[in-house]
Amino acid sequence: MQPLLIDLNDYIRTGEGANGASFNHKNDPSIMLKLYFRNFEAAATELELAQKVYKMGIPTPEPGDLVTDGKQVGIRFKRIEGKKSFSRACGDNPERAEEYGREFAQMCKRLHSIHVDTTQFESVKDRLYNMLEANPDFTPEQKRKLHDYIAAAPEADTAIHGDLQFGNGIFTEHDGKRQLYFIDLGDFCYGYPMFDIGMVYLCCCLNNEEWTQEVNHMSNATARRFWDGFAPEYFLTPDCPVPGFGPGADLAEVERQVRIYAGLKTILIERDTHFPMPAFRAMLEGTVY
Repeated sequence: MQPLLIDLNDYIRTGEGANGASFNHKNDPSIMLKLYFRNFEAAATELELAQKVYKMGIPTPEPGDLVTDGKQVGIRFKRIEGKKSFSRACGDNPERAEEYGREFAQMCKRLHSIHVDTTQFESVKDRLYNMLEANPDFTPEQKRKLHDYIAAAPEADTAIHGDLQFGNGIFTEHDGKRQLYFIDLGDFCYGYPMFDIGMVYLCCCLNNEEWTQEVNHMSNATARRFWDGFAPEYFLTPDCPVPGFGPGADLAEVERQVRIYAGLKTILIERDTHFPMPAFRAMLEGTVY
Protein backbone atom coordinates (compact mmCIF):
# COMPACT_ATOMS: atom_id res chain seq x y z
CA MET A 1 0.00 0.00 0.00
CA GLN A 2 1.75 3.15 -1.23
CA PRO A 3 0.69 6.50 0.27
CA LEU A 4 -0.30 9.37 -2.00
CA LEU A 5 1.80 12.52 -1.72
CA ILE A 6 -0.10 15.59 -0.47
CA ASP A 7 0.80 19.20 0.24
CA LEU A 8 0.17 19.91 3.91
CA ASN A 9 -0.22 23.60 3.06
CA ASP A 10 -3.64 22.65 1.69
CA TYR A 11 -4.78 21.74 5.21
CA ILE A 12 -5.55 23.53 8.49
CA ARG A 13 -4.47 21.85 11.73
CA THR A 14 -7.48 21.37 14.02
CA GLY A 15 -6.29 19.19 16.88
CA GLU A 16 -3.78 16.76 18.33
CA GLY A 17 -3.96 13.51 20.29
CA ALA A 18 -1.52 10.96 21.68
CA ASN A 19 -0.95 9.28 18.31
CA GLY A 20 -1.37 12.02 15.74
CA ALA A 21 -2.72 15.37 14.59
CA SER A 22 -5.91 16.17 12.68
CA PHE A 23 -6.46 18.62 9.82
CA ASN A 24 -9.29 19.91 7.66
CA HIS A 25 -8.83 20.66 3.97
CA LYS A 26 -8.82 24.40 3.27
CA ASN A 27 -10.93 24.17 0.12
CA ASP A 28 -12.82 20.90 0.37
CA PRO A 29 -15.04 20.68 3.48
CA SER A 30 -15.63 16.97 2.85
CA ILE A 31 -12.00 15.99 3.63
CA MET A 32 -10.43 15.44 7.06
CA LEU A 33 -6.82 14.28 7.49
CA LYS A 34 -5.19 12.39 10.34
CA LEU A 35 -1.36 12.37 10.36
CA TYR A 36 0.44 9.90 12.62
CA PHE A 37 3.26 10.55 15.04
CA ARG A 38 4.03 6.82 14.89
CA ASN A 39 5.17 4.78 11.92
CA PHE A 40 3.80 3.86 8.52
CA GLU A 41 2.55 0.50 9.81
CA ALA A 42 0.28 2.21 12.38
CA ALA A 43 -1.42 4.30 9.69
CA ALA A 44 -1.77 1.39 7.27
CA THR A 45 -3.20 -0.80 10.04
CA GLU A 46 -5.76 1.81 11.06
CA LEU A 47 -6.83 2.32 7.45
CA GLU A 48 -7.33 -1.42 6.95
CA LEU A 49 -9.30 -1.69 10.21
CA ALA A 50 -11.33 1.45 9.50
CA GLN A 51 -12.34 0.07 6.09
CA LYS A 52 -13.47 -3.24 7.60
CA VAL A 53 -15.36 -1.56 10.44
CA TYR A 54 -17.07 0.87 8.07
CA LYS A 55 -18.19 -2.01 5.84
CA MET A 56 -19.64 -3.77 8.91
CA GLY A 57 -21.98 -0.82 9.41
CA ILE A 58 -20.46 0.39 12.66
CA PRO A 59 -20.91 4.19 12.67
CA THR A 60 -17.53 5.71 11.87
CA PRO A 61 -16.29 8.29 9.34
CA GLU A 62 -15.83 6.84 5.86
CA PRO A 63 -12.11 6.10 5.30
CA GLY A 64 -10.35 7.22 2.14
CA ASP A 65 -6.69 7.27 1.08
CA LEU A 66 -3.38 6.53 2.75
CA VAL A 67 -1.32 9.73 2.27
CA THR A 68 2.00 11.34 3.17
CA ASP A 69 3.38 14.85 3.28
CA GLY A 70 6.86 13.41 2.75
CA LYS A 71 7.56 13.22 6.47
CA GLN A 72 4.56 11.64 8.16
CA VAL A 73 1.95 9.17 6.98
CA GLY A 74 -1.78 9.57 7.50
CA ILE A 75 -5.30 8.81 6.38
CA ARG A 76 -7.90 10.98 4.70
CA PHE A 77 -11.47 10.48 5.92
CA LYS A 78 -14.81 11.88 4.86
CA ARG A 79 -15.23 14.79 7.25
CA ILE A 80 -18.11 14.77 9.72
CA GLU A 81 -19.10 18.45 9.63
CA GLY A 82 -20.21 20.07 12.87
CA LYS A 83 -18.92 17.18 14.98
CA LYS A 84 -18.21 17.40 18.69
CA SER A 85 -16.58 14.80 20.91
CA PHE A 86 -18.17 13.74 24.18
CA SER A 87 -15.12 15.06 26.02
CA ARG A 88 -15.42 18.50 24.39
CA ALA A 89 -19.17 18.53 25.01
CA CYS A 90 -18.60 17.85 28.72
CA GLY A 91 -16.02 20.61 28.90
CA ASP A 92 -18.41 23.06 27.25
CA ASN A 93 -21.47 21.93 29.24
CA PRO A 94 -20.31 20.32 32.52
CA GLU A 95 -23.86 20.43 33.89
CA ARG A 96 -24.80 17.86 31.22
CA ALA A 97 -21.94 15.42 31.97
CA GLU A 98 -24.20 12.66 33.34
CA GLU A 99 -26.53 13.00 30.36
CA TYR A 100 -23.59 12.65 27.98
CA GLY A 101 -22.35 9.67 30.00
CA ARG A 102 -25.67 7.89 29.56
CA GLU A 103 -25.69 8.58 25.83
CA PHE A 104 -22.13 7.31 25.43
CA ALA A 105 -23.06 4.17 27.42
CA GLN A 106 -25.93 3.45 25.01
CA MET A 107 -23.53 3.88 22.11
CA CYS A 108 -21.03 1.49 23.71
CA LYS A 109 -23.69 -1.14 24.45
CA ARG A 110 -24.62 -1.17 20.78
CA LEU A 111 -20.96 -1.63 19.82
CA HIS A 112 -20.47 -4.43 22.35
CA SER A 113 -23.55 -6.27 21.09
CA ILE A 114 -21.97 -6.75 17.64
CA HIS A 115 -20.46 -10.17 16.95
CA VAL A 116 -17.53 -10.01 14.54
CA ASP A 117 -15.91 -12.43 12.11
CA THR A 118 -12.94 -13.50 14.22
CA THR A 119 -10.95 -14.46 11.12
CA GLN A 120 -10.88 -10.79 10.10
CA PHE A 121 -9.70 -9.21 13.36
CA GLU A 122 -7.21 -9.81 16.16
CA SER A 123 -8.43 -10.78 19.61
CA VAL A 124 -7.95 -8.23 22.38
CA LYS A 125 -5.99 -10.85 24.32
CA ASP A 126 -3.49 -11.39 21.52
CA ARG A 127 -3.22 -7.63 21.07
CA LEU A 128 -2.32 -7.22 24.76
CA TYR A 129 0.06 -10.20 24.78
CA ASN A 130 2.04 -8.68 21.91
CA MET A 131 2.21 -5.23 23.51
CA LEU A 132 3.16 -6.76 26.84
CA GLU A 133 5.98 -8.79 25.29
CA ALA A 134 7.37 -5.64 23.63
CA ASN A 135 7.26 -3.60 26.87
CA PRO A 136 10.76 -3.49 28.47
CA ASP A 137 9.55 -1.98 31.76
CA PHE A 138 7.66 -4.92 33.26
CA THR A 139 9.71 -7.62 35.00
CA PRO A 140 9.47 -11.20 33.68
CA GLU A 141 7.41 -12.13 36.75
CA GLN A 142 5.01 -9.20 36.24
CA LYS A 143 4.64 -10.15 32.58
CA ARG A 144 3.84 -13.74 33.52
CA LYS A 145 1.15 -12.69 36.00
CA LEU A 146 -0.33 -10.14 33.59
CA HIS A 147 -0.40 -12.75 30.84
CA ASP A 148 -2.15 -15.23 33.13
CA TYR A 149 -4.74 -12.67 34.22
CA ILE A 150 -5.53 -11.69 30.63
CA ALA A 151 -5.77 -15.35 29.63
CA ALA A 152 -8.26 -16.03 32.45
CA ALA A 153 -10.67 -13.30 31.30
CA PRO A 154 -13.86 -14.57 29.62
CA GLU A 155 -13.79 -15.27 25.90
CA ALA A 156 -16.09 -13.30 23.58
CA ASP A 157 -16.38 -12.50 19.88
CA THR A 158 -17.87 -9.04 20.35
CA ALA A 159 -16.55 -5.81 18.85
CA ILE A 160 -13.93 -3.96 20.91
CA HIS A 161 -12.95 -0.39 20.06
CA GLY A 162 -9.56 -0.85 21.72
CA ASP A 163 -9.15 2.75 22.88
CA LEU A 164 -12.63 3.47 24.17
CA GLN A 165 -12.66 6.93 25.70
CA PHE A 166 -15.04 9.84 25.52
CA GLY A 167 -12.72 11.66 23.12
CA ASN A 168 -13.19 8.85 20.59
CA GLY A 169 -16.96 9.17 20.51
CA ILE A 170 -18.32 12.08 18.45
CA PHE A 171 -21.77 13.33 17.52
CA THR A 172 -23.50 15.79 15.23
CA GLU A 173 -26.93 17.32 15.44
CA HIS A 174 -28.82 18.64 12.43
CA ASP A 175 -32.51 19.52 12.33
CA GLY A 176 -33.00 17.90 15.70
CA LYS A 177 -31.48 14.59 14.55
CA ARG A 178 -28.44 13.23 16.35
CA GLN A 179 -25.79 11.06 14.69
CA LEU A 180 -23.14 9.21 16.73
CA TYR A 181 -19.77 7.94 15.49
CA PHE A 182 -16.66 6.18 16.78
CA ILE A 183 -13.26 7.46 15.66
CA ASP A 184 -9.60 6.37 16.03
CA LEU A 185 -10.05 2.67 15.32
CA GLY A 186 -6.38 1.66 15.13
CA ASP A 187 -6.81 -0.80 18.01
CA PHE A 188 -10.16 -2.28 16.96
CA CYS A 189 -10.36 -5.99 17.79
CA TYR A 190 -12.75 -8.42 19.48
CA GLY A 191 -13.17 -9.83 22.97
CA TYR A 192 -14.64 -9.32 26.42
CA PRO A 193 -16.20 -5.82 26.71
CA MET A 194 -14.58 -5.08 30.08
CA PHE A 195 -11.27 -4.63 28.25
CA ASP A 196 -12.92 -1.60 26.59
CA ILE A 197 -14.74 -0.27 29.66
CA GLY A 198 -11.46 -0.17 31.57
CA MET A 199 -10.35 2.74 29.40
CA VAL A 200 -13.61 4.61 29.99
CA TYR A 201 -13.12 4.26 33.74
CA LEU A 202 -9.45 5.26 33.56
CA CYS A 203 -10.25 8.47 31.69
CA CYS A 204 -13.19 9.33 33.96
CA CYS A 205 -11.82 8.45 37.38
CA LEU A 206 -8.06 7.85 37.46
CA ASN A 207 -6.22 10.65 35.64
CA ASN A 208 -4.70 13.57 37.50
CA GLU A 209 -6.37 16.96 37.24
CA GLU A 210 -3.77 18.51 34.92
CA TRP A 211 -4.05 15.63 32.41
CA THR A 212 -7.85 15.69 32.45
CA GLN A 213 -7.94 19.45 31.87
CA GLU A 214 -5.35 19.39 29.08
CA VAL A 215 -6.43 16.26 27.20
CA ASN A 216 -10.12 15.90 28.00
CA HIS A 217 -11.04 19.61 28.34
CA MET A 218 -12.80 19.21 31.70
CA SER A 219 -12.21 18.90 35.43
CA ASN A 220 -11.86 15.59 37.23
CA ALA A 221 -15.16 16.31 38.96
CA THR A 222 -16.90 16.62 35.58
CA ALA A 223 -15.22 13.45 34.30
CA ARG A 224 -16.45 11.60 37.37
CA ARG A 225 -20.01 12.82 36.75
CA PHE A 226 -19.71 11.43 33.22
CA TRP A 227 -18.88 8.02 34.74
CA ASP A 228 -21.76 8.38 37.22
CA GLY A 229 -24.07 8.68 34.22
CA PHE A 230 -22.29 6.01 32.18
CA ALA A 231 -22.00 3.19 34.74
CA PRO A 232 -25.68 2.61 35.66
CA GLU A 233 -26.79 3.02 32.04
CA TYR A 234 -24.24 0.44 30.88
CA PHE A 235 -24.19 -2.06 33.77
CA LEU A 236 -27.63 -1.89 35.42
CA THR A 237 -29.83 -2.23 32.34
CA PRO A 238 -31.29 -5.45 30.86
CA ASP A 239 -29.18 -5.09 27.70
CA CYS A 240 -25.82 -4.91 29.53
CA PRO A 241 -23.34 -6.76 27.27
CA VAL A 242 -21.24 -8.04 30.20
CA PRO A 243 -22.53 -11.36 31.60
CA GLY A 244 -23.34 -11.23 35.30
CA PHE A 245 -24.46 -7.61 35.31
CA GLY A 246 -27.85 -6.01 34.71
CA PRO A 247 -30.72 -4.74 36.88
CA GLY A 248 -29.87 -5.06 40.55
CA ALA A 249 -26.10 -5.29 40.04
CA ASP A 250 -23.85 -3.67 42.62
CA LEU A 251 -22.07 -0.57 41.28
CA ALA A 252 -19.35 -0.94 43.91
CA GLU A 253 -18.58 -4.39 42.49
CA VAL A 254 -18.65 -2.91 39.00
CA GLU A 255 -15.95 -0.43 39.96
CA ARG A 256 -13.87 -3.09 41.70
CA GLN A 257 -13.77 -5.21 38.56
CA VAL A 258 -13.44 -2.34 36.08
CA ARG A 259 -10.54 -0.85 38.02
CA ILE A 260 -8.39 -3.91 37.27
CA TYR A 261 -9.21 -3.70 33.56
CA ALA A 262 -8.31 -0.01 33.73
CA GLY A 263 -4.94 -1.08 35.09
CA LEU A 264 -4.50 -3.41 32.12
CA LYS A 265 -4.88 -0.41 29.80
CA THR A 266 -1.46 0.62 31.14
CA ILE A 267 -0.06 -1.78 28.54
CA LEU A 268 -1.69 0.21 25.73
CA ILE A 269 -0.81 3.60 27.19
CA GLU A 270 2.84 2.68 27.68
CA ARG A 271 3.02 1.53 24.06
CA ASP A 272 2.05 5.06 23.03
CA THR A 273 3.99 7.05 25.64
CA HIS A 274 7.12 4.84 25.63
CA PHE A 275 7.67 5.20 29.38
CA PRO A 276 6.23 3.62 32.57
CA MET A 277 3.05 5.07 34.08
CA PRO A 278 3.34 4.43 37.85
CA ALA A 279 -0.09 5.86 38.71
CA PHE A 280 -1.80 3.43 36.37
CA ARG A 281 0.42 0.50 37.33
CA ALA A 282 -0.67 1.02 40.93
CA MET A 283 -4.07 -0.44 40.02
CA LEU A 284 -2.34 -3.75 39.23
CA GLU A 285 -0.49 -4.02 42.53
CA GLY A 286 -2.22 -6.32 44.98
CA THR A 287 -4.67 -7.48 42.32
CA VAL A 288 -2.86 -8.88 39.27
CA TYR A 289 0.63 -8.91 40.84
